[in-house]
Amino acid sequence: MVDGKGFRLTEEIRYIQDKAADHDGRMVTIGPLILFSTDTGDAWLLDVTDRLAARVARDGDPEPIHLEETDTSFAIEWKGRYRIEGPTFIYADRNTGRVAPIPATLHKRSLKQADLKISNMFG
Repeated sequence: MVDGKGFRLTEEIRYIQDKAADHDGRMVTIGPLILFSTDTGDAWLLDVTDRLAARVARDGDPEPIHLEETDTSFAIEWKGRYRIEGPTFIYADRNTGRVAPIPATLHKRSLKQADLKISNMFG
């Protein structure tokens, strides 16, 4: 859990990308935002309130993300949306319209650790 003082989203994204490169599953929660990496080398940034998503690493390699950050605010260019259907994490890319089911076995443990907002989606 990250508190508000001295918080920089860019540093948290870099941290989770580094963990993905190490194939190390980790999670950071910041209010309605969740960043997590998996042992497969993927990492995601999610907004649980609006179900927005951006992949920030794939197979251990960082993915670009457009982020504007000041001392008091930040803006994220979200790449898509996500939803959970049973055991599947489904990502819909905003630019291509492509919908990709991703087996939740890779992500479910990370998502369930976040908070009740996410774990309720698995109910």
